[in-house]
Amino acid sequence: MLDKLGIDLPQLLAFVVNFFLLLGLLTLVLYKPMTRMLDQRAAKIKESLDQAEQMKQEMARAEETVKAQIEAGRREGQAMVAQASQTSDRIKEDARAEARKEAEVLIAKARAEIAMERDESLNELRREFADLAVLAAEKVIEQSLDRKAHQQLIEKVLQDGLASRKGDLN
Repeated sequence: MLDKLGIDLPQLLAFVVNFFLLLGLLTLVLYKPMTRMLDQRAAKIKESLDQAEQMKQEMARAEETVKAQIEAGRREGQAMVAQASQTSDRIKEDARAEARKEAEVLIAKARAEIAMERDESLNELRREFADLAVLAAEKVIEQSLDRKAHQQLIEKVLQDGLASRKGDLN
């Protein structure tokens, strides 16, 4: 019956045996190395993907670290500005206090000088008044001891002394 179909059984068996031998040989020579190579390539790709994920996580951590450092720097900068402002205020206040002290010292010196000049002026006035009194007494003694003449002489000496004193003040 196979003869009627044009199939030769021994040849068919030879083809089938050759097919399975070729299949076994290709499996050993080609399929297994190809599978091994594809497995290795898949492992490398998986390793690369793992490394990429790990690098992504490291970059995220590095980014967080940078953000934290930037924030810390900003806070530190603000603290430095606040400290500089406080230092500036303290220096201004110290300068004002120093200026007040210097002004008080200058005022005290001026008052002391004024008091000293006033005392000198009073002493000078007393000396001049004493000189005038002695001069008046000398003139009284030279003239008569007449009471009326004595009174006129004192008034004249006082007026002359005051007139000359006013001339010195002007």
